[in-house]
Amino acid sequence: MFELVKIFFASDIHGSERCWVKFLRAAEFYNVDVLIMGGDLTGKLIVPIIERNDGSYTCSIFGKDYVLRSRKEIEEMEEKIRFSGYYPYVTTEAEVEELQADDRKVDKLFDKLMVESVKRWMDMAEERVKDDVMVVVSPGNDDRFVIDDVIKSSKRVIYPEERVVYIDEHPMISCCWVNPTPWNSPRETSEEELEKRLRREFDRVGDYEKLICNFHAPPYKSGLDLAPKLDKKMRVKYFMGKPQFSPVGSKAVLKVIKEFEPMLGLHGHIHESTGEKHFGRTLCINPGSEYGEGILKGYIIEVKNGEVRKHWKVEG
Repeated sequence: MFELVKIFFASDIHGSERCWVKFLRAAEFYNVDVLIMGGDLTGKLIVPIIERNDGSYTCSIFGKDYVLRSRKEIEEMEEKIRFSGYYPYVTTEAEVEELQADDRKVDKLFDKLMVESVKRWMDMAEERVKDDVMVVVSPGNDDRFVIDDVIKSSKRVIYPEERVVYIDEHPMISCCWVNPTPWNSPRETSEEELEKRLRREFDRVGDYEKLICNFHAPPYKSGLDLAPKLDKKMRVKYFMGKPQFSPVGSKAVLKVIKEFEPMLGLHGHIHESTGEKHFGRTLCINPGSEYGEGILKGYIIEVKNGEVRKHWKVEG
């Protein structure tokens, strides 16, 4: 007889080390058997800490300018920056000028800092999570491909893409790709190509009754995919002082969920759309994200014998 399995699922922490630490602590805090991070791990901004001629360092962040005069102050600032989802980088005025003049150097630096950050996070998982807890970490559409090998190389963390991961008796398939966005992110593709990718994942399993689908994109018009409307200049549209929203999820994901009716769909991608939706027997959830405020949003899901027994939202 299989046991009840308790899963904690979160997504879209975008470089916030504060949220990553909370994710790892969730194993003990909520007494779960499995931790699943659904993608979009990496940050979007480098914050330089610049050495000046007098030996001090300056940093501009959080709307303020800081002068740092000791190694301890620099380390404390680096921690604050990481906790907010950014990448601290200690540098010189000359190097900042070089980077400003060459986008390719900036891209290479981003790759380096992302790899270092994800490697540190994998090491933290090994150090802080008990051996009897399964840890699964997916990339997302915003994540560059340089981080995949870092996750794969971890002895503690499972990289779930293009394979079947068994959570007790429940097989899980994954897809980090999404339908087109306005941002031209690294892992987005047409709905037609996305459907082909999804079907390849379903082909890996023969029975869908106990299946978990870890698909970064939420289904189209599910209520899990409402994002602010943007104008041609990528600004949020407002009506009577309130932002307008529209569905931006994947039609391919909706199609395969309705066709195969897996037990559970785990989604992310759209930060504003925390919630849940049933399609027939399939429960789809999106925990949403408030990583910028250091808040980790998640769902706890209890599964057994191909059924979701309980599920509820948590945040902190």
